Amino acid sequence: MTENARATEFTLKATTNEVPVVKILCSADAEKFARQFYHDDIAIYESAFIILLNQGNMTIGWAKIAQGGVSATIVDVRLVAKYAIDALASSVIFVHNHPSGQLRPSIQDDSLTRKMAEGLALLDIKLHDSLIIGPQHGFYSFRDEGRMKS
Repeated sequence: MTENARATEFTLKATTNEVPVVKILCSADAEKFARQFYHDDIAIYESAFIILLNQGNMTIGWAKIAQGGVSATIVDVRLVAKYAIDALASSVIFVHNHPSGQLRPSIQDDSLTRKMAEGLALLDIKLHDSLIIGPQHGFYSFRDEGRMKS
């Protein structure tokens, strides 16, 4: 290291917006909340978001995690963990869209959901659900389909 090297201070920066705080009681509540983040581009390219929840399943925040191409996006689980820790979230709902309208999860969706659940569990943060939403309507919930632990 050089004599002039400086360490970086990392701080929590949050921006308040017009998205209301709601209680997530079911996957349909999560899907409705998540659609606020998507715009006309929902039918063009894949985007991934997380919804951050407190112990009472109240939304305490959300973050865009990835922006991809027409058929895929790359999600870094470390970013999901970072936002969850910064927000002191008790649980996370992962949401991404399939522009094709095909709501069934791919092998990659299965793998990512499992990896995210395992990684967050190490931090005592629960992956509450993983949702795939379509361009107009409809969604797939890993929890509703019995593909996640309670």
